[in-house]
Amino acid sequence: MDNPANDSHHTKVSAAWLAEGQSSQRDMLASLQALKSQFNTPFTIIASHRHNRPEIFAFADVVYREPSVTATDSDEQTMLEAAETLTPRWEFVLEQAKNNNVKVLLTGRNGINYEAHREAFNEAGIRLLTGATSVAALETIDDKFAFMQQCHEHDIPVADAWRFDNVTELEALLAKHGHQPLCVKPVTGIFAQGFWRLGKDKEADEENDEQYDSFEHLYFTEEKKINTAQFINAYVNSLMVHERPIPMLLMPFLSGQEYSIDVVCEYGEVLAAVTRYKTGKIQHIGYEQPVMDVVIPLIKAFGCDGIISVQTKADDYGQHRVLEINSRPSGGIDYTTHSGVDLTQIGFAYWLGLTDKPKLVDIAQQIVPCQVRSIMVGVKIEDDAVE
Repeated sequence: MDNPANDSHHTKVSAAWLAEGQSSQRDMLASLQALKSQFNTPFTIIASHRHNRPEIFAFADVVYREPSVTATDSDEQTMLEAAETLTPRWEFVLEQAKNNNVKVLLTGRNGINYEAHREAFNEAGIRLLTGATSVAALETIDDKFAFMQQCHEHDIPVADAWRFDNVTELEALLAKHGHQPLCVKPVTGIFAQGFWRLGKDKEADEENDEQYDSFEHLYFTEEKKINTAQFINAYVNSLMVHERPIPMLLMPFLSGQEYSIDVVCEYGEVLAAVTRYKTGKIQHIGYEQPVMDVVIPLIKAFGCDGIISVQTKADDYGQHRVLEINSRPSGGIDYTTHSGVDLTQIGFAYWLGLTDKPKLVDIAQQIVPCQVRSIMVGVKIEDDAVE
C-alpha cells in the first residue's frame, strides 16, 4: 500500500488531529505518541478543546482552542449573540487542518456538526471520522428510540423500548408492561444520565415484583434503583421537565451481563474490536464471539465509521441485545491496551497509511484476555489554567 506520509510531493509532515472528546482524548493522544515512536515516518499529533486542558494538551505536538460560547449567566440572548460572532467550530478546525497537512481528523463529541460538511473535508484530502458517514445516521444513533426501531428493521437483537412524553403515556405503558422488571432512560443522553431501574415499594403485595425501599434510591444512588410510585411523583412534579420536556423510554430491564465493545470500523466494516465487561471495579478484557455476532451486523447496518463503542446486555435467555451505539471512542478505550491490542494505534496507523488495512480475524487472535482495575491519577495544572 502507498504511504502518503512518504510521498515526495508532500512538502509538510502529515498530521493526525483529535478534536474535543468526552473522556478519552488524553489516553488516545498518549497512544498516538507511542505509535509515532514505532515508525521512521514522522507525523504531527494535534489536539483541540474548547477549554484550556493542559493535562490533555501535554500529549499533543500542536494544540488549539476550539471556538465556544462561555457565558457567565444563563441569558439565552446573550449566548446567541456571542455565538454569532464566532467562527463555526468545523470551519475553524478545517482551516487549521489545511494549514497543518492533516490527513486524519477524529471529531470526538461534535460529530454531527462536522458531518454536515463532510464534502469540504474530503476536498481538502482529510479523512473525517465522525462515527458514521451521514448526518441522518448520526441523528438516528443519538435518538435511542429511533435507533432501536431501525435495529428491528435490520433484524438485529435489540432491547425493547416504549417512548413516553408525559405521565399519561407513562401510566398507560406501565399498565401494559408492568408485569416485568422495568427501567427508564432518556431518549438522548450519555453516561447513564437519567437511567433508573423501577420497582415496587417494600410494602407492595405483588410477589413477583422487585421491591425497593423508599429511601434506598437516595442512599445508594449508584445502584440506580427507585420505586415506580416515587419516580412517577418526581416526574409529575418536576419543574425541569415542565420547562424543558424530556422524552423518555420505558424498557424491560435485562438481567444478563452488560458488555462494552470498542470498535475500529470503516464504512460499516469492523476492522478491529475488543469486548469488555465489568464486575464490581474490575474490567474483564477479551474478545467474546457471541457478543461480536451481534455487533458486526449492527456496524454494517448503521454504516459506522471511525472509532466507536457499543453497549450490549444479555436477556434472561442469554441472548445478547444491543442497547446503544456511541459514535465516539469510549472513556474506557485505554483499558483495552492491556490486552496487547491498542485500537487507537491500529486505526490511525491504517488511516495515516503506515500499515495495511487491519483484518478483524487477525486482530482477534492477538488479544490476550486480562483483567483491569482503573485508578485515580492526579495531574498538577497551573493556576491560570483553571476555569
